[in-house]
Amino acid sequence: MFKKILIANRGEIACRVAATARRMGIQTVAVYSDADAQAKHVQACDEAVYIGGSAPKESYLQWQRILDAARTTGAQAVHPGYGFLSENEAFAQACAQAGLVFIGPPASAIQAMGLKAESKQLMEKAGVPLVPGYHGANQDAALLQAEADRIGYPVLIKASAGGGGKGMRAVERAQDFADALASCKREAENSFGDDAVLIEKYVQRPRHIEIQVFADTQGNCVYLNERDCSVQRRHQKVLEEAPAPGMTEHLRRRMGEAAVAAAQAVGYVGAGTVEFIVEQTGYDQPESMRFFFMEMNTRLQVEHPVTEAITGLDLVEWQLRVASGEPLPLKQEQIRMQGHAIEARICAENPDSNFLPATGTLQVYRKPRAVSFERGEVRFDDGVREGETISPFYDSMVAKLIVHGDTREQALARLDAALAQTHIVGLNTNVQFLRHVLHSPSFARAQLDTALITREAAVLFNQDPVGLQATAAGVVAHTLAAEQTLAGNDPFSQRDGWQPYGATHRHFDFEQAGEPVRALLAYTREGLTLQVGQGAPQALRWCAQGDGLWVEHAERLHSTVYLQGDVAHVFTPRGAARIGVIDRLADAGEAATEGGRLTAPMPGKVVSFAVKAGDKVKAGQPLAVMEAMKMEHTIAAPVDGTVAELLYAPGDQVAEGAELLKMAA
Repeated sequence: MFKKILIANRGEIACRVAATARRMGIQTVAVYSDADAQAKHVQACDEAVYIGGSAPKESYLQWQRILDAARTTGAQAVHPGYGFLSENEAFAQACAQAGLVFIGPPASAIQAMGLKAESKQLMEKAGVPLVPGYHGANQDAALLQAEADRIGYPVLIKASAGGGGKGMRAVERAQDFADALASCKREAENSFGDDAVLIEKYVQRPRHIEIQVFADTQGNCVYLNERDCSVQRRHQKVLEEAPAPGMTEHLRRRMGEAAVAAAQAVGYVGAGTVEFIVEQTGYDQPESMRFFFMEMNTRLQVEHPVTEAITGLDLVEWQLRVASGEPLPLKQEQIRMQGHAIEARICAENPDSNFLPATGTLQVYRKPRAVSFERGEVRFDDGVREGETISPFYDSMVAKLIVHGDTREQALARLDAALAQTHIVGLNTNVQFLRHVLHSPSFARAQLDTALITREAAVLFNQDPVGLQATAAGVVAHTLAAEQTLAGNDPFSQRDGWQPYGATHRHFDFEQAGEPVRALLAYTREGLTLQVGQGAPQALRWCAQGDGLWVEHAERLHSTVYLQGDVAHVFTPRGAARIGVIDRLADAGEAATEGGRLTAPMPGKVVSFAVKAGDKVKAGQPLAVMEAMKMEHTIAAPVDGTVAELLYAPGDQVAEGAELLKMAA
C-alpha cells in the first residue's frame, strides 16, 4: 500500500479522498491555486504545494507542476478526483512515465472511452445497446445537419470529448440546428479543447441510470448496482439515488453485465461509471424499459456516496487498493444492497433565474446536525467553510448532502429534514429548490425522467412556502428578542408588551417582491398584536429555542433569522424566505436606478457579441454570450431598441454588474 499520495484536485473531493487516506494511514499532499490558498482541502492534507493562478488553466490543469509537486514531496501515487485532469489520458501517461501510480484506469482506457463517437463504435462491437445516431469523424456542418435530418427530430448534439452537460444541446426543429451546433462546438472547444460533436436521437421520456463498475489488474470486474440520475437541469445532475426506483432484478443484472462488458472491452482498471439512457413507455411499467449506452466516465463520480451508502463500502479505499495492485475486495455474488440513499447537490446558483451561477461569501453556513456516515444518518461532503468565498473560477457546487434510509420514503423524509437544517446566507443557492423537487408529485411518486424539472415547473420555481405573514412575524419577533438581550432581564426592561392601560404602536417597514409592506406592532395590556399589511391583527408570542425562536402569529412556527445588510433571511422547517428591511430614515433617493443598461449577471468572460453598434434589436433577441463557472449564458435584449455602443470585446473578463453595452430607445 502507498505511504503517501498527492491529490490533484480541490474542494470536497480532495477532502473526501484525504479522509479515507488518513483512515488507512496514508499521508496526503494537497495542491492549491491563488484562490485556494486558505481552502479547506489544503488544511485537510498533511502537506500542500502551490501550483499557480486562480484560473484552472493556470493551476489545476498544469499537470507538469503537479508531477513536480509529487516528486518533490515524495508521493508515490496521484489521485485525480473528478473533473480537471481525471480523464486526461496524457496526464495518466505522464504519471506512469514519471514513476507515479495514476489512481485510475490506464491511459488507453481513458482514451478509448474519452471520445464519445469512438467509444460507441467499441461498444457496438462488444454488443452493448446503442441509441441511433451519427458518431463519425466528418464534422462538416452540412453533413451533420443532414445526419440530424435523417435521424429525425428531436436530436441531441453532444461534445464528443465532453461531459457534465457542457457542449450539449437538444434540438427540436431543423431550422434551429445550425445555431445550436455552433454554440455546442464553441462550448466544447472552450471546455475540452476539442469541438467535435456527435448526433443522437433524443429519447422520449428518458431516464438516466448509471452502473458503478470496478476492475482490478488481475482481470476481475464487478458492478456495484445502479444509480438513478434522471433529475437534471442543463443536462447536469441535481438529485441522485440508489437503487433506481422501479428497477427489477432482471434489468439490473442485464445492465450490470452490459456495463462490465463495456469496461472489459477497453481493459479497464479501477472505478468507473457506465451511463445508460433508459427509454420507458410508462412510469409504472418497468418491464417495458429499454437501455442504451451513453458514455463511460473513467473516474470516480460526484454521486458515488449513494453507492457507498447502500453497499456499506468505501469506494476511495477500493481505488487505493486496486491501484496498489491488490485484487478487488469482493466478488460479484458477495456485493450486497441495503436500503435507499439519495444525494442532493447544493450549488451556488439562482434556480428562479434559469439556474444562473452565483458568487459571494458564505456569511452564514449552517450544516445539518447529524453528519456521520453510518447508515441511517446524514452525510455532508463539502470543501468550504463559513466566511469563505465562492469564486467564479470553479464549479458552482458547494456541497453534497447524502441520506440513507430503510425505504425511499424514509430517505426522502430525512433528506427534506436535513435540507431544512441547511442555512446558507451570502449568495443564492438551490437548497429551497431541492426541497420543492422532493415535494413535487413526480419525484414523490418516483415518476422519473430527465424532463421532470420542466414538467413540474409550476411547483418548483418562484415559490414562497413561508408566506408574508410568517416571514414578517419572524423578523419582528427576532428584532424584539435581540432588543431584549441588549436591554437585560430585569422586570422594567421586559419587551413582552405589557402595560397598565392603553396601547402604543410601532411600525416595521419591509419590501417583498418590489412592493412595500408595513407591519404594525401594538403593545396592549393583553400583550403584543401584529398586523402585517392588510391582514388582520394577530397575537404575537415568541420564545427562544436553539439558534432560533418559536414564533406564534396565527400559527406556531420555528424560525431562524439572519440579517444581511437590509435583507432578512428567514429559515423555517417549511422553507426559507427573504424580505427587505427598510430603514425609514434612509434617503430614498439613493435607490435611484438607471435605464438603458445591460449588465453582466455574474463575473465571467465575454464570449461573443451577436450585434454591433447601430443594430436595431427586438425584445428577447440574443445580444451577447458570457461564460462563467464552465457554462455559457446568453444576454438578451429586455426591450426593443438600438445598440448604441459595445463596451467590451470578446475574451474580456468582466465583473458582476459591469455594463456590457449601451442601448437607445
